[in-house]
Amino acid sequence: MSGIIGRKIGMTSIYSANGKNVPCTVIEAGPCVVTQVKNEESDGYNAVQLGYGERKEKNTPKALLGHFQKANTTPKKEVVEFRDFRAEFEGGIQLGQEIKVGDVFEEGDFVDAIGTSKGKGFQGVVKRHGFGGVGQRTHGQHNRERAPGSIGGASYPARVFKGMRMAGRTGGKRVKMINLQVMRVVPEKNLILINGSVPGANNSTVILEK
Repeated sequence: MSGIIGRKIGMTSIYSANGKNVPCTVIEAGPCVVTQVKNEESDGYNAVQLGYGERKEKNTPKALLGHFQKANTTPKKEVVEFRDFRAEFEGGIQLGQEIKVGDVFEEGDFVDAIGTSKGKGFQGVVKRHGFGGVGQRTHGQHNRERAPGSIGGASYPARVFKGMRMAGRTGGKRVKMINLQVMRVVPEKNLILINGSVPGANNSTVILEK
């Protein structure tokens, strides 16, 4: 599985080949630096570790500083491992090598986007799970429109089952959107345009997998 680390810029829209206006998420993908190369002999599996974004040296643990120095690169903010990196890179990847978006993706590819969704705090069941409320005002339920309603039986089971959809903290979780199509790649600006929505706020870190 090949991939790259990037930063979500925002959304825009472009016209496809058939003249359809397509909403796209703009991601600044890379350039990333190879910070470690793993193989079956030493690690038991094949993988490539990429680093992205700059990090202050004074805020980097010494163990990580030595890790980055081995790759002859500056401390990186994000480090992600990709197993079984793209076949054409096998045997040709070196420590400190720079991986750009054009090396991994091209127009028409389908990718998976991983990010941390926007945190929305404590929310009720209508916003969190899409409940429709208990009833209507016409039936005398003036304060029940956004209420969860019954959550279980009485004497049996005499408890609330685990996994019951109720109010609680919403968002702020790792989310993976699969099979998003790459509409355009702009290698000179390290940009990639993906059809659809990508989890996370603007300027948040996004991992793209192929």
